[in-house]
Amino acid sequence: MIPFRVGEVVRIRSSLVAATIGFAFSLMQGVAAEAAEVKVMAGIAMRAVWEELAPQFERATGHKLLIWYGFTGAIRERMEAGETFDVAVFGKGSLDEYTKQGKIAADTHTAIARVGMGMAARAGAPKPDISSVEAFKRVLLDAKSVTYQTNGAPGIHMTSVFRRLGITEQMKAKYRRLEGKQQSTLPRVASGEAEFGFTFTNEILVARGVELVGPLPLELQRYSLFTAGIGTAARGPAAARALIAFLRSPPAVEVIKAKGMEPATP
Repeated sequence: MIPFRVGEVVRIRSSLVAATIGFAFSLMQGVAAEAAEVKVMAGIAMRAVWEELAPQFERATGHKLLIWYGFTGAIRERMEAGETFDVAVFGKGSLDEYTKQGKIAADTHTAIARVGMGMAARAGAPKPDISSVEAFKRVLLDAKSVTYQTNGAPGIHMTSVFRRLGITEQMKAKYRRLEGKQQSTLPRVASGEAEFGFTFTNEILVARGVELVGPLPLELQRYSLFTAGIGTAARGPAAARALIAFLRSPPAVEVIKAKGMEPATP
């Protein structure tokens, strides 16, 4: 292998910085001259990504992001109530559903990132082998308690997994209910109230007091593709388009990777 020279490293870093600055400049050139408030309806699984990217976007464009986070059930309630928004970013299935209802413009759908399901345990607790379907089933049957958000994608998927494994009744007895639509699964695991929890792997990786046991076995895995779309009643479509472009930019891709998700762009 031929080693890099110092000058070459400097040039590479300079190129990356230039690309980032160039993107930010083009983004600012492409948006409306007047700063706008962009109302975002976001799936809660991408919250850690938004918390880092939102300030970057606001600094680059002058726009202000108003982000509401929710699980699938809460999003449905807001949609049915007729709430307006500029940009929606959540699971593709839900985005397709609301597009059919005329709430999201079909030609604005843009893939942003994907993430699979994982199992969490309290930090420091033993991590069992769940690498195969049979091993995973044994762990579930031996578990003292489990928890998951019933009205979100993880809970819906886990219900189907239990049914497929033929252990629905056994798991009902182990389930520890979450109180409130917005309560996260992971605090119950961190406190020891539930032995294991199921949610998106990226949420587990950034949460305190828990550790990732592992992703679900491939045969039982379900990936959620987070997709963006512009609301048909958007008040600032130009700013909305700029936000979606930003979510696929090199700076955003690096944040998405760092938060445990797979970006839709290389």
